[in-house]
Amino acid sequence: MPQTIAKNRAKSTSKEDILDAAERLFARRGFDGTSMREIAQAAGVAQALLHYHFRTKEGLFEAMFARRSGAINRIRLARLDTMIARGQVTVEEIVDSLLRPTVEAGHDPSRGGHYFANLILTTAASNNPWAQGLIAASYDVMAKRYIAALRMALPELSLADATWGYLFIIGATLTQMSPTGRADRLSDGATTDKDTEALLSRAGAFAAAGLRAFVGDKTQTRSPGAAAPSR
Repeated sequence: MPQTIAKNRAKSTSKEDILDAAERLFARRGFDGTSMREIAQAAGVAQALLHYHFRTKEGLFEAMFARRSGAINRIRLARLDTMIARGQVTVEEIVDSLLRPTVEAGHDPSRGGHYFANLILTTAASNNPWAQGLIAASYDVMAKRYIAALRMALPELSLADATWGYLFIIGATLTQMSPTGRADRLSDGATTDKDTEALLSRAGAFAAAGLRAFVGDKTQTRSPGAAAPSR
């Protein structure tokens, strides 16, 4: 029995080592630029073990992607459920619960989130049907929960505007998921993207203001070329 337990632990450790190595290499070299042989070497295991656990490179990428996205989404939805259960849902809190787990993971090198930041950006921007399917499988259920929550906080928010608001929030924040130093350079040191609390507070305020603008006085909004109202 002890030998069986030790063997199972070794297998589990090897699988995690493979996923960690895959995440690093895929982030640095891209999917096409990374081979199963290189991942096996980086993980310190036989290549046959990769095929045993994941069968193909696509299967390995999917498992690696699901591990990280699943962990982040569980944190997000747990926080969202807590807010809804207590009956107090604000736009700012919704946005914070959506962004904070991603940003905190990306800013912690010990958790490897900065590698995933690169991967999710390239995967989400890809027009490859396989990549699009992976994004849909990993995020669409969670995204619809957040879109519904935004409409709960802002009852006048249309489904279309809530959807665009969600996409704008995610798109803008993904570029800040891990620190790049660009905010430091552009502000001449007045701010830094290493300060996660400053980043999240600004992102939340910006997103909330944009969402509330969607439900402002829509009589002030006209499509291009529309005739001005008579006076």
